[in-house]
Amino acid sequence: MRLAIIIAGWALALLSVMGVAADSPRNNAPTTPVAQNSAQAEAMRFEGEKRFRANCGRCHAAPQKFPPRMMATIVRHMRVRATITDEDTRLVLFYMTQ
Repeated sequence: MRLAIIIAGWALALLSVMGVAADSPRNNAPTTPVAQNSAQAEAMRFEGEKRFRANCGRCHAAPQKFPPRMMATIVRHMRVRATITDEDTRLVLFYMTQ
């Protein structure tokens, strides 16, 4: 009985910490580069597609479109797992959110 109370307490504490962390803004999320004109946007999209195929395409097909915040989270997690550079991350995110 005592063990169940201790485990429940830890679970409650963990959930409350996760809730606070989810509400706090993060500065480490990859930011999508902003294109100045349509030609630059097309070049960035093309470069992002190239880098997606080189880094992500080894294991994944291009997924369906997700909202930009969700895609940023997905790309950030895969950046860690696949050791993708910061520049590649930004360009892939630009490609995936267009």
